Amino acid sequence: MSQSCCETRAGSTARRIAGVAQFVAPATVLALMPKCPMCVAAYVALFTGISLSAAAATYLRGGLLAVCVMSLALLAGRRVYRTIVR
Repeated sequence: MSQSCCETRAGSTARRIAGVAQFVAPATVLALMPKCPMCVAAYVALFTGISLSAAAATYLRGGLLAVCVMSLALLAGRRVYRTIVR
């Protein structure tokens, strides 16, 4: 049995949405990341109920920034590689 054109199109649309979401999630976190460690500690306390020290919030902020930048770099590198291979 072969797929109809509608089934193929639905799959490619879902794949496109997932591809866009991969870029949007880390970019949104980077854009909304508070600049001071005390704000990070306040957000963590607000959303989770767990209090953090300023030092822990500093490390958490740095770690989140590193993870977001690395994921964006990985996604951009994969996109460039796929473009070059085609």
